[in-house]
Amino acid sequence: MAILQTRIFKADAKRLHPNQKSLLDEAVKLIALNPEIGEGKVGDLAGVRVHKFKMINQEVLLAYQWMETENQLILLALGHHENFYRDLKRQRHS
Repeated sequence: MAILQTRIFKADAKRLHPNQKSLLDEAVKLIALNPEIGEGKVGDLAGVRVHKFKMINQEVLLAYQWMETENQLILLALGHHENFYRDLKRQRHS
C-alpha cells in the first residue's frame, strides 16, 4: 500500500515533537491495517475519513482518503478539533 501525504499534512506533522511523531506513526499504521477505522464524512467532505486518537492527553484528528482501487492511503490533515473541519473544507476546495 502506498501512503501519500499532502503538503498541509507534512507541515502539521513536521511541527510535532519526536514522542508525538511516534504516536502519529502508530495511528497511521492502524489506519493502514484497517482503512475503514475512521469515521466517514458526508456532504462537502464526502470520501474523507477521520480517525481520532490521543496524543499526550489530547484528542487529535487525522483526516485521510482511502483509494481502494489504487491501494493508496492519502493523509490529508492533522490537528485538534477547533477549526479542523473548516480548514479541511478549505483545503479540499482550493
